[in-house]
Formats: sequence, structure tokens, C-alpha cells
Amino acid sequence: MQRRTRLDTATKDFDPPFAIVDLDAFDHNAADLVRRASGKPIRVASKSVRVRDLLERVLAKPGYAGVMCYSLPEALWLSSHDLSEDLLVAYPTVDHGALRTLARDETALSRVTLVVDSLAHLDLIDAALGAHHPTIRICLELDVSWRPLPGLHVGSRRSPIHSARDAGQLARKISGRTGFTLVGVMAYEGQIAGLGDNPPGQPFRGAAVRWMQKRSAAELIERRSAAVAAVRTVVDLEFVNGGGTGSLEVTGSDPSVTELAAGSGLVGPTLFDAYRTFHPEPAFLYALSVVRRPAKNTATLFAGGYIASGTATQDRQPSPYLPAGLATLSLEGAGEVQTPVVGKAADSLRLGDRVWMRHAKAGELAERFTHVHLLAGNDVERTIPTYRGEGQSFG
Repeated sequence: MQRRTRLDTATKDFDPPFAIVDLDAFDHNAADLVRRASGKPIRVASKSVRVRDLLERVLAKPGYAGVMCYSLPEALWLSSHDLSEDLLVAYPTVDHGALRTLARDETALSRVTLVVDSLAHLDLIDAALGAHHPTIRICLELDVSWRPLPGLHVGSRRSPIHSARDAGQLARKISGRTGFTLVGVMAYEGQIAGLGDNPPGQPFRGAAVRWMQKRSAAELIERRSAAVAAVRTVVDLEFVNGGGTGSLEVTGSDPSVTELAAGSGLVGPTLFDAYRTFHPEPAFLYALSVVRRPAKNTATLFAGGYIASGTATQDRQPSPYLPAGLATLSLEGAGEVQTPVVGKAADSLRLGDRVWMRHAKAGELAERFTHVHLLAGNDVERTIPTYRGEGQSFG
């Protein structure tokens, strides 16, 4: 009740729908990520934030260095604002226009690193820029999915480079190509970092996930270390990036990893409620207005159907947060123009009252709002634009 009163009072002059970032929670989460990283620097995953002011805020804190971007146009835009001198584009680019812009920008060329996992990516860059282009900084992505049995793949479908032999061979081929310099290795273990080990109400699933993660982590430390060693026989690497919010401790224990990645843990979306060992504070919230009272224990909110990407399952739905005790309807969910909520707490709601909601995935909520209000203590400190509010949308 205390937090709801604080939120309602601080934002009483704003008409929903609107979004806020609770800076007290955001800063708490940032400090906790650094604690969990145990001395290894954290590269900020921009897709989990998508607010330039907040990226600047976290990068100014001890323990953070560099940005993990999700597209080359985004990296070029952030470079133009001097956000960071170390911008890793963590997904391969096939954007010819952005590649040509990169090649013309000496400052961006020194800051931006592109991820590749095959010679085909280098061929595409050559095709976009011509045979004699400026040197492009390259990061090799290693597949770190778990493959305990032939044909069984547990983890993200990303790079085809799975073994130390694969990594060494590709590193040698990259180093032999004019116009490219290999500076890093990236290895994202999604089956650990992005899969909660304690899903609410699913104890057997949780036990199975923990069993899988323990064995996957043991196999990965050995294989990643061997792959990085193979690459280091070819080039001197500037960085080896690994992990995510859900695996900082596990990834940080790998001696081959020089830096970690995290972003969702700053925001505290609902998908990260499903972990046992850490609990980020909900920092990014949005408010909806009650516009109908159709029945007892029921209130209908305006808009709110901000569904997260990924599997089309219940855990991608936004969730009522405050007042406590509300839930969405399984047959209607959160909708484009209305979101019914049910529970005893609904009977205390009147037309125009607010219900505070949480999104399932970090960052994606910023695509729905042009601005967010920054709440510090009991007051709104200021209002700042999201990427979209600055006229930018990168996918």
C-alpha cells in the first residue's frame, strides 16, 4: 500500500496510460548486478532499456563498461551521441545502408564491433562496401547451447560455431581476411541466463530446469574455455563476453570470460520473478485507468495489451501489480483497448483510479511510450524520452 500511495501521489498530475521508472529501484538493481558480477565488468544490454538517459545513468556507475546493442543502426545512433566508446552489436547485421554509414564514420569504426558466426557474414560486408573497405572490428559468436544427446538442442538457436575446433578454424579464416580485425568472442547461454529456475506454481518444471542448468553450466565452462584458448592462439582478444542477468554468478566463474552482459536485471520485468537466487525490484511500471466497473470484483482498464515477444504463452502477458490481489482474465487477457482485471481489490477501485502494471520483458515496454517519468523518492524528478520518443525504432 505504501508504494502504491507513493506512485499515485507523485504522478497525480499525469493522465494514464503513462510509464514511470522508479530510480530508487533502478539504482538498487544496478548495484545488485555489480555485486553478483563479483568484480567482472558488466556490458549493458541496451535492448533491455531503450532509454538513452538511463543507459547514460548506468554507464556512469562503477562496474559497468560498454554497451551491447541489438542493431547496427542503433549502435551508430548511440555513437553519434557519444554514449560509449565500446559498442558491441550482438546480432549479425545484413543492413547494407548501415554498413556503408559505418564505413564512412571514422569515430564509429573505432567504437563499433560486429558479431559474426560465419564467413558468409564477411562476404556480405564485402559486398556492401566493396573490396577495399576500412577495417571492421569483428566479434566471433560461439554457440553455447547444451547438446547432451545427438539431435537434442537446449538453448538459443544462434551461432553454428559449437566446438573449440570450429572456433579456431573460423578465427584463422577471419584473421586472414583483409578489412577485418577479430577483437572479441561472445557466448550467450540463454538456457541459463534467460530461463527462470523457479517458475511460480511449477515445482517439477523448476526442478527439471535446475537439473539441466547445472549440467549445462559444467559442460559449458570446459567447452568455452577450450574455444577461447583456440581463438587466442590466432589473435589477442580484447574481450570475451558471456552471460546475462540470470547467469552472472555462473558465467562469472568461467575464467575464460572477461566481461558479463546484463540489462533486464536493471528493470525487473515479470519473467525475472522466476529465479531463486536474485530478485530485482520492479523499476519500470505503467499506469492504466479504470474506465468501467462491469461486475462485482471486476474493473476494466483502458488499453494495456502490451504483450512481450517470445512464445505466445501466459508468461508473456503483462501483470497487474498494484493494488495487490488483481489478475487478468484467462479468456480475455490484456487487450488493445481494454484490460479487465478481477479480484477482491477491484471492489475498492472507482472510475479514474489507477492500476499499476508490470511488463513481462524488459525494454519492450519502451516501444509503447514516447516518454517515461523518472520517480526519485516521492517526486517525479523529470520526464525523459524513450528511443521512440527520440524518433528511433530499431526493430
